[in-house]
Order: sequence, then C-alpha cells, then structure tokens
Amino acid sequence: MNGRFWQVYRPVIVLLVVITALAIWSYLSGGDRLSGVPLLTPLRGVLLIVVGLAAGFLGGLIGTGGCSIMLPVIHFWMGYPAPIAIGTTIFAVIFTATSGGYGHLIRKNLDRRATLWLAGGGILGVIFGSWLFTILVGHIDLLQLILGLAFLLPAIRMIYEGIGRSKPKQEGNAIPGGSSGFAVFGFAIGVLTGIVGLGGGYALVPGLIYLFGAPVYITMGTSLAVMIPMAVVAGGIKLAQGFVALTTALILAAGTIVGAQVGAAVIKRFRPNTLKLIFGLYFLYVSVKFIAAYFGIAIW
Repeated sequence: MNGRFWQVYRPVIVLLVVITALAIWSYLSGGDRLSGVPLLTPLRGVLLIVVGLAAGFLGGLIGTGGCSIMLPVIHFWMGYPAPIAIGTTIFAVIFTATSGGYGHLIRKNLDRRATLWLAGGGILGVIFGSWLFTILVGHIDLLQLILGLAFLLPAIRMIYEGIGRSKPKQEGNAIPGGSSGFAVFGFAIGVLTGIVGLGGGYALVPGLIYLFGAPVYITMGTSLAVMIPMAVVAGGIKLAQGFVALTTALILAAGTIVGAQVGAAVIKRFRPNTLKLIFGLYFLYVSVKFIAAYFGIAIW
C-alpha cells in the first residue's frame, strides 16, 4: 500500500516539497512586501491554504481552473489589490497546471497537434494581453469591468450544464479542426489570460467542446497541457512586472495541488451537474460583484 501510494503521488509530493521550500524562502526574503498587499500573518496563511484547497478541489471535480475561485476571494475578502490578485493567482496556476497536466501528458490523454497550435497561439496572446494589462492597470475600474465580463462565461456555461442543457459527450481521441483555427482560438484565450489572469482553462474547455466538437476527456487533457506554457509565460511576466505576491502565490499553489488530488479521488461521489450549477451561481455572483464595482455599487 505504501509503495503504491508513493508510486502514484511521488510527483505531487516532490512538487509540494519544492513549493514549500520556495514559500519559506520567499517569506524570509519579503516576497509579499508590495504596495497595498496585506500583512501575511499565520491566520492569513491558513486561510490561503484553505482557499487553495477549495480551488484545487473544484478543478479536480469539474475541470475548472482554480483562478476562478482564488482571484475573487483574495481580492474581495482578503484585501489584495485587483492587479496583485490577478498576477498572484496566474502565477499560482503554473504549479497547478503542471501538476494536473503531467498526468494527462504521460497518459497521452490529449491531442498533440491541437495542443501545439493552441499553445503557440496562446503564448503570443499572453504576451500581447500582458502588454494591455500594463495599460489597464492604471484604470482599476475598467479592469474590474473586464474581470466581471470574463466571469460571465464560466457562470453561464456551468449553469447551463448544471440544469442539464449541455450537449452529449463526444467520443474519439482527436479534436476536429484546422491548425489556423486552433492558433486563433489559442491567441484569443492567451490575450484574456494576459489581461485578467484566469488561466484560460475555464474558457478553453467549453470552447473546444462547443466550437470544435472535441471529445470531453481529450479536451480536459489538452486544456491542462496548453495552460502550462501559457501560465508560465503569463505568471513570469506578471512576476517581472511586480504584480505577484510571491509567498501568497506559493501557498495557494500548494493548496490547489492537494485539493486537485482530493477532488479527483472523490469525483464519483458527486453529481457533476449539481456541482456545476452551484459553482455557476457563485461565478455569476462574482461577475455581478465586479461589474457593480465598476459602477460604484458595493455588493456584499
């Protein structure tokens, strides 16, 4: 039993050890000493772990990126400025996507051709979107509006699927479509990732399924594999731009990795549509909260 556990979870354990070591180093080096970032107390550290666990658990259950949970929580309820919340969560996704994507890569549960074209277009989009982010960062109200509109997509998707209106699952081991279509779609997702820092998975999955008619399981693996280089580029740029609270990001990353494993382990005990409906309503609430903030209306 112990040998089997080590064999299955060795990459995850190694990654956790690395992240923990980096988090300790970052904390001692003052990695969170950025303007407007709240003091990282022991209680706040525990809360960040819980947020990461919840985000990873959601991702393990229904294949949604953890940014959609982490970003609004650390911004609205933990006091991180919107630009820092965006940069911090996308940096955390580097480790989350690596952990989740690794399993699909070694099992070849993805379409390699689609992955390469989506990732290539996505990286270019991330670079362009990150440049736009530097312009928008001086207009926090507009940035919040864009975030609110971006959250509408996963909200509508999850509510739609949660009430049983989703399309039947496609079968196969390849994603239909041309290379140029993948590249353009990847570029669009990359631009959005560079601006709002949501990782892209929440838009990649429904886009591939509904726009390209992709098989569901191949879509999950392809999406996670594409998110790895996009998150690395976007997170690296945000770090260089000074919009990453590094210690916070690493603590969140540790939580998401563990949460994703738990979610994957208990997925069959839950009704996916019920979960999608619950989280879809949550994302709708977050979307309305961001949009209302743009118009100066505070919603609890």
